[in-house]
Amino acid sequence: MLCVSERKVDRVKKKFVLEGLELTLNRQPAKCEYALKIDGRLEAQLLALSCSAPPEGQARWSLRLLADRLVELELVDSVSHETVRRALKKTSSSPGGKLAG
Repeated sequence: MLCVSERKVDRVKKKFVLEGLELTLNRQPAKCEYALKIDGRLEAQLLALSCSAPPEGQARWSLRLLADRLVELELVDSVSHETVRRALKKTSSSPGGKLAG
């Protein structure tokens, strides 16, 4: 006996009817592509910003503060704190970390 839900069986049947056997059995790469919000130039600016003094009244930069500041400086239209986190992680930096400037 297979441990497969009815919903899964229904989805596979529907895909088979709509797309045929080959596409049903072989996974296709995701069709959606996302433009990078932070390229190398912006990454360098983000790193410099994270090493600068935090805003008045703040002990250190938070990811949200950095994201908001990038928008204020009109470097990006919008950016999430998670995107900022990934960019800083890629450069082995973190706001407020032991090695942060």
